[in-house]
Amino acid sequence: MYCVGVMAQNVDVSGTVVDEQDQPVIGASVLQKGSSNGTVTDIDGNFSFKAPQGVTLVVSYIGYKTTEVKAGTGLKIKLQTNASELNEVVVTGYTTQRKADLTGAVSVVNVDELAKQNENNPMKALQGRVPGMNISADGSPSGSATVRIRGIGTLNNNDPLYIIDGVPTKAGMHELNGSDIESVQVLKDAASASIYGSRAANGVIIITTKKGKEGKVKVDVDASIAASMYAHKMDVLNAKEYGQVMWQAYVNDGMDPNTNGLGYHYDWGYDAQGHPVLNSLTMKKYLDAAGTTPAADTDWFKETTRTGVVQNYNVAVSSGSDRHSSYFSLGYYKNLGIIKSSDFDRYSARMNTEYKLIKDVLTIGEHFTLNRTSEVQAPGGFLENVLQFNPSLPVYTERGDFAGPVGGYPDRENPVARLSRNSHNRYTYWRTFGDAYVNLHLFKGFNLRSTFGLDYSQKQQRIFTFPVTEGTVANPKNAVEAKQEHWTKWMWNAVATYNFETGKHHVDAMAGIELNRQDDDYFSGYKEDYIILNPTYMWPDAGTGTAQAYGNGGGYSLVSYFGKLNYNYADKYLASFTLRYDGSSRFGKNNRYATFPSVSLGWRINQEKFLKDKQWLNDLKLRASWGATGNQEISNIARYTIYVSNYGVNENGGQSYGTSYDITGSNGGGQLPSGFKRNQLGNNDIKWETTTQTNLGLDFSIFNSSLYGSFDWYYKKTKDILVQMAGIAAMGEGSMQWINAGAMENRGVEFNVGYRKTTNWGLHYDLTGNISTYRNKITALPATVAANGTFGGNGVKSVIGHPMGAQVGYIEEGIFKSQDEVDNHAKQDGAAVGRMRWKDLNGDKVITEADQDWIYDPTPDFSYGFNVYLEYKNFDFTMFWQGVQGVDVISDLKRETDIWAGLNIGFLNKGKRLTEAWSATNPGSNIPALSLSDNNNEKRVSSYWVENGSYLKLRTIQLGYNLPNSVASRLAMQRMRFYISAQNLLTIHSKSFTGVDPENPNYGYPIPLNITFGINVTF
Repeated sequence: MYCVGVMAQNVDVSGTVVDEQDQPVIGASVLQKGSSNGTVTDIDGNFSFKAPQGVTLVVSYIGYKTTEVKAGTGLKIKLQTNASELNEVVVTGYTTQRKADLTGAVSVVNVDELAKQNENNPMKALQGRVPGMNISADGSPSGSATVRIRGIGTLNNNDPLYIIDGVPTKAGMHELNGSDIESVQVLKDAASASIYGSRAANGVIIITTKKGKEGKVKVDVDASIAASMYAHKMDVLNAKEYGQVMWQAYVNDGMDPNTNGLGYHYDWGYDAQGHPVLNSLTMKKYLDAAGTTPAADTDWFKETTRTGVVQNYNVAVSSGSDRHSSYFSLGYYKNLGIIKSSDFDRYSARMNTEYKLIKDVLTIGEHFTLNRTSEVQAPGGFLENVLQFNPSLPVYTERGDFAGPVGGYPDRENPVARLSRNSHNRYTYWRTFGDAYVNLHLFKGFNLRSTFGLDYSQKQQRIFTFPVTEGTVANPKNAVEAKQEHWTKWMWNAVATYNFETGKHHVDAMAGIELNRQDDDYFSGYKEDYIILNPTYMWPDAGTGTAQAYGNGGGYSLVSYFGKLNYNYADKYLASFTLRYDGSSRFGKNNRYATFPSVSLGWRINQEKFLKDKQWLNDLKLRASWGATGNQEISNIARYTIYVSNYGVNENGGQSYGTSYDITGSNGGGQLPSGFKRNQLGNNDIKWETTTQTNLGLDFSIFNSSLYGSFDWYYKKTKDILVQMAGIAAMGEGSMQWINAGAMENRGVEFNVGYRKTTNWGLHYDLTGNISTYRNKITALPATVAANGTFGGNGVKSVIGHPMGAQVGYIEEGIFKSQDEVDNHAKQDGAAVGRMRWKDLNGDKVITEADQDWIYDPTPDFSYGFNVYLEYKNFDFTMFWQGVQGVDVISDLKRETDIWAGLNIGFLNKGKRLTEAWSATNPGSNIPALSLSDNNNEKRVSSYWVENGSYLKLRTIQLGYNLPNSVASRLAMQRMRFYISAQNLLTIHSKSFTGVDPENPNYGYPIPLNITFGINVTF
């Protein structure tokens, strides 16, 4: 009877055990806790047995953390690698290291999380995920982005160096397929980046692409489709509101509003208090005398935008054995932007292979990718044109032609017509990128590897000029420029490594040499006057008018010698030394070479005797480093004195008086010979710009690696900054010269922390967050440029001591609300009731340039990101937030929403904020009174246009579902996952911000809201 009772309580227990990559774990032990009852997983990771209801299962396997879950059916149990993060191998520059041995500031990125954002550019997906790394981008279909690591470090190029499978490049990452990426490491401090010394001053991003793994052939298929739409749309005036605002501007200036030249007619008068009152407004039926352009109420944003569609498809086939590995992928990406006619598409193919020809002694391999991208970009300044085009103008005339400005309307192109004329300005860009390598492993610990890399790209484009047919901007000119551009970069290196252990001592040594060469050129032919205005026909040969040819070319060479020594004592004390010696053809013969050293130290405190037995402490490492890196981002011809011909044509079509000279005395008859003029002074003394950086860091991992994170403090100083400085007039024509004449410093802190755990009832969660802050300051510049407008000054105030990009301007103190305020204020030209009031800083009772001060600081107080990952049974959920706090933005957009005469051009459309402008009947407003003229010069640079650009964005929210293995296997699949996600779903910003999107505050391509549905399948 007892035995029968026990049997009655047993229930079925079943499930699948997988690793962190969702691959089945074969032979894992699954036991009833406190009992020997249980089983091991089969070849597919499955298990099943009977156990008493409600018991706990203990799942274990060598190399993985033991996990406990409650018994049930259809369980999916994911095992985490034991100390996986500390033993993880990280690529750090020509070689690899265990993460536990790192002594520099290196951030390792979770590539799986990047893939969830469905960004074309993987760098754009890094936004907010790496402390100390700032990424800015608009919403253009190509996904191009600007990356800054630890702030702005120089006055010229601040782009980081990318190392893709060992090949250096600074070209756009949006041209490569992010689905092929296996790992991303960001080298932030000089000690970790100095191995690439010559170009590493702005940080280094190392990207390793996927390769085949040992086992069966695996096929991965990923597909997604997304809808894009406006996340933030600007409110502009409609035709009626425009008429009301224009009426108010006229009456404020004491003018008759019925004298406007736009066809508006007003019925208005005064109330009992003497305030002007608008009773009604009407418009003429036709805006032109010919009666072809009817009055309208056009929403130009609606007419020029659409719901975009993003398609992304990738298939990858991989396999491997103990002798070889291979990975092959094909990808297609298409983004129809939310601005009509703008789009971007990419075809990509990748092949990575590796073969062991002689066991482990001789290995050869390659990484190769071929990409074709094509894009139609939105016309420059397009959104500004959309905002300004008057709503009372129609899209088409009654004849079906594009309508344009007529009568008193200002000269602007019809936005729809402009998109139509731009729609054929497509470029096609081919890029092949890759490397081939041979690795020789002659004896234990010794490796010799030689790599040849190539980055070649070409761009073809025809730039069309079609006749402008509408209204007063009509222009009959038609032309085409056919343009070809080529960029060839190649690299060769040879790197020898040797590592050995003796007792508690472990040493890694590396030495190498590298050659880099880059050559760029372009050619174009321009022709006017085509009989047939059809892109198929419009090649230069078919034109009959003016013909011109252009072309240019240039290049540079770089040679580098480098070495590195890593020392590890007892897995406790760590040291690393790096030395790199670089020579660049961009510099003069006197300073062509420079040396870039670094040193870093590490102390794994948890390995000390007093902490080694603490089970709750997994890792505690203190790091310190110092190093120097270089920058050579100047013109290829910076060291030369340059002379150019400038023959030119005068305004009447004849010869100009540029560099031509009538040396024969023919009084201008015939073709005059052209001379040359100096355009730049040479400088053989220019030298490498150098950045030194000190870094202190702490890494920790506690509670069985559940709580983990790192902290870094750094001080970064750049000297001998390369600047192109204009000479004084006494130096003569062409006195521009490249010199070393500046210094800058950055200092900041970075902190990231994470917590992960699996509950007893099977919920796995991983919460991660990061925060960083930095301060930037220019510390030296030539006096002739430190105070000029290029660096935000006003001719008096110097940028020294202020951040790069800071701006001087007037302090706006509100608006004059009464005549008493005007009378009691300092003398201010244009002062009147309803006008902006400037602060008298120096107290001299007169508003002059001396009353300007620093009003704009582009450096945020801090930046942060927060990621939530949840997994329960077959469901997974991700939510990622990214934010910036305490950052200033200068809003050019506000000039179009807050003052009628912002451009000194009347009758352009404006934002709806003008309906709330100050008036006698709206005295509480802080928006200046409407006026047809800008007598108070309110468009000047002032604090009124500086706004709080802080924001918090929900970058990604995604829900995924994995089909049960039992179902997937019946479909001949190893895995099938469906997901739905949204990008840029929510933005929280300061209430004081008046614009559209604080991340993209002016006229950049709008950042869209994307709703995506996708599927991931593995065969």
